[in-house]
Amino acid sequence: MTSHEDLRYPIGPFEPPDPVTSAQVASWTADIAQLPRDLRAVVEGLTSRQLDTPYRPGGWSVRQVVHHVTDSHLNSLIRFKWALTEDRPVIKPYDEQRWAALPDYRTVPIAHSLDLLDALHVRWVGLLQSLSQIDFQREFVHPATGSATTLAVAVGAYAWHGRHHTAHIERLIVREGWDAAGHP
Repeated sequence: MTSHEDLRYPIGPFEPPDPVTSAQVASWTADIAQLPRDLRAVVEGLTSRQLDTPYRPGGWSVRQVVHHVTDSHLNSLIRFKWALTEDRPVIKPYDEQRWAALPDYRTVPIAHSLDLLDALHVRWVGLLQSLSQIDFQREFVHPATGSATTLAVAVGAYAWHGRHHTAHIERLIVREGWDAAGHP
């Protein structure tokens, strides 16, 4: 039996190394570059019913997860740009649960979010690959905690975020016994 915690954090929580090396940032950037292909591959062939299946009890559906990843990464790119153009900006958080409850998360085909994720990641990876080590030390501040996050750590958090949600879907597919084409 899989524990509730395993279902919630299938690859464990994000724990950044200290210090974060440039090699680690490069590896995380490669993960971010790979995510659109990995996410698209894992949902390929899933039926509408399967896309509407929660990845865990009380969790989002696969469809909501796909839309969430795209929205989250879009917000992250904006946060990166703020940190690169402003001095320790306070970011604008958003209510992920309320976003996931909006009608577009249920009605817009995931292909549109996957296409947006493709384009978004081309832009984001292009930006990341152009940054210096000094740029990666720039920070943004989360208003709820008041804590600052370096862009280097944020790269790791979002690389983890993509792997984390892809693993949610992969584990669901295995638990449900769906084959590679999404059939039971």
